[in-house]
Amino acid sequence: MFLTVDRMANILQPVRGTRDLIGEDAARHTHVVETARRVTGLYGFSEWQTPIFEDTKVFSRTLGETSDVVTKEMYTFEDRGGDSVTLRPEGTAGVCRALITGGLTQTLPQKVFYAGPMFRYERPQKGRYRQFHQIGVELLGPATPLADAEVIASGWHILQALGIAETVELQVNTLGDAASRAAYRDALVGYFLQYLSELSDDSKLRLEKNPLRILDSKDEGDKKLVAGAPRMQASLTDEARAFFDSLQSYLAGFGVPFVHNPHIVRGLDYYNHTAFEFVTDALGAQGTVLAGGRYDGLVEQMGGPSVPGVGWAAGIERLSMLIAAPPATHVPVAVIPMGGDCEGRALQILKSLRAEGIAAEIGYSGNAKKRLERANKSGAAFAVLVGEDVKLKNLASGEQLDVAPETLAGLLRA
Repeated sequence: MFLTVDRMANILQPVRGTRDLIGEDAARHTHVVETARRVTGLYGFSEWQTPIFEDTKVFSRTLGETSDVVTKEMYTFEDRGGDSVTLRPEGTAGVCRALITGGLTQTLPQKVFYAGPMFRYERPQKGRYRQFHQIGVELLGPATPLADAEVIASGWHILQALGIAETVELQVNTLGDAASRAAYRDALVGYFLQYLSELSDDSKLRLEKNPLRILDSKDEGDKKLVAGAPRMQASLTDEARAFFDSLQSYLAGFGVPFVHNPHIVRGLDYYNHTAFEFVTDALGAQGTVLAGGRYDGLVEQMGGPSVPGVGWAAGIERLSMLIAAPPATHVPVAVIPMGGDCEGRALQILKSLRAEGIAAEIGYSGNAKKRLERANKSGAAFAVLVGEDVKLKNLASGEQLDVAPETLAGLLRA
């Protein structure tokens, strides 16, 4: 049956930038999350679930009032009580808020894994949606480069488990300590002031509030100026250099291959020391699939005590596009009553198989022949034919044998 144009026009469609996860898309999504949950568990991370909307200040205070996320991309609205709330654009701020409000700043370290939807109003494109999904980890408490290396290694291990490690490259950089960043800020201001008239309006504002954000500018004119800007390495203190050297040694110890990319930056004030990205060109133009860094000032900025932190986030949509199709999680056994008077007995067998942990389905209607045809099309490996006797049929070979109902579970597991 085909729908007319008029009827098509009346069908409600998904909101732009969202999509349904059905069939293989859902299977890929689930496989990424379950793989990440399993691997991070090996590293001692436990799963947290924070609300998908928060007080707007959770994000505006931490992401920066002048950041693109806050000024252009957040889904912010006033609820019926007059409070400003925001659909979460990322996961780290909510985790740090939960650390504080949950009274967990005295029980450190906290090793957190999360997975769920995020929301940003931006132009939808391949692998990027307005409702998108992320997995992520946060390690809160340790200030040592070993913590950074372990967080990065957990991401690398997940990419290996997904079978895509060979398609990505880990790039790392140092953002230095507070003294390094202060010196670097001064160097950037001195440089960009020479080209003030050539900067975009957004970057002129960034120059006053946080010149490091200019390095992330998407404006083509800004990009040309950024190419000649000073590099962080020239402003590093001895302590910051030692931290970065230790990080690289630990990564080598974990067996994680990497390259140093001095162009990786984080414009937010609470980022320091480590910044990293796993990038790939397997999706066309080079893109980032997993990225993170150290953010020692974030918890304090949110009103809590000084708690060091390091973490990463990865887009499930992009990871799903890179992995091979996962195997079916359940191949059900088809239970087929061979006549209407056999349905009660078939239901008992269906119930007993499920109680034994065996996926089983029964056709809701049709004669035995039709139900058997549907079972073949469903991908089921076996059918249980319930008549006066019970028969177990191999749907691939066509072989069947008489069985006692109580032996079915054992035979199907063999």
